[in-house]
Amino acid sequence: MSRREEYEQKTEAILTPIVESRGFELVDVEYVKEAGTWYLRGYIDKPGGITVNDCEDVSRAFSDILDEQDFIEDSYIMEISSPGLDRPLKKEKDFKRSLGKLVEIRTYRPIEKQKEFCGILNAYDSNSVTIDEDGTERTFDKKDIALIRLAIEF
Repeated sequence: MSRREEYEQKTEAILTPIVESRGFELVDVEYVKEAGTWYLRGYIDKPGGITVNDCEDVSRAFSDILDEQDFIEDSYIMEISSPGLDRPLKKEKDFKRSLGKLVEIRTYRPIEKQKEFCGILNAYDSNSVTIDEDGTERTFDKKDIALIRLAIEF
């Protein structure tokens, strides 16, 4: 297990009870380096959407525990925020919640000369995703998908 994965797992273990005790959902955790700075991010949500005050409340509770446990060696910036409308589908619950909805898929390599697809999410399992693209059912191996997220309709 990489150091990044270890930090993300420990963060998820700490954040989950904090988030769930407030009736929120922990959508994702990431530990990433951007422009030379490490970021520890937790993404939270709830029905109707998360507020700035919700993020602040979770951030304060999480920060207190992080200060006690101090398991991250690097200097970093900790952020708690909403995952946003364009968040990727990663976990089983993301796919379940998105069944019957319009999704965008981007693949690593072209499939039939295209890398971007859009359709209704019809089915998924641990290895594949099936969408209805204008009446044509199309199945993708998850390993070929660079990004899948809900399509934002205007």
